[in-house]
Amino acid sequence: MAVVKELIRTEENGSISFGNYELAQKSKLSDYQHQGDMYKVKTFQEITKLERNGMFVYESVPGTSVFNLEQDGDLMSFQVEGPEDAQITVEMEADTEYRIFIDGMDTGKVKTNLGGKLSFSAELGNAAIVEVKIEKC
Repeated sequence: MAVVKELIRTEENGSISFGNYELAQKSKLSDYQHQGDMYKVKTFQEITKLERNGMFVYESVPGTSVFNLEQDGDLMSFQVEGPEDAQITVEMEADTEYRIFIDGMDTGKVKTNLGGKLSFSAELGNAAIVEVKIEKC
């Protein structure tokens, strides 16, 4: 399994990768600059959380590693891996319907709450990396 040893990094394609679920103790990195935004990551075995400019972006319980996260107004995509199944919450547009695809499988439509949070489960483990794509309907 691969983790992001430096906690957060910019990939060659302009996306970001973050999270290290192998850590026994909580670690964090603040003030990481990427495309004009400031990111903060907190990660360890129990949780991985990402904020952009002080606002929530991603959280998983237990901790995960996220690769190639890209987001615009209508789409969020990333690959995620972890040692066991995870509950993932992401920030999208408030009170809006999205379609979630996990490894290319359409899991259906989900409507965000008034705060814009969208939650779903991902079956992880066995060193598998799972592709996630969230599209605005």
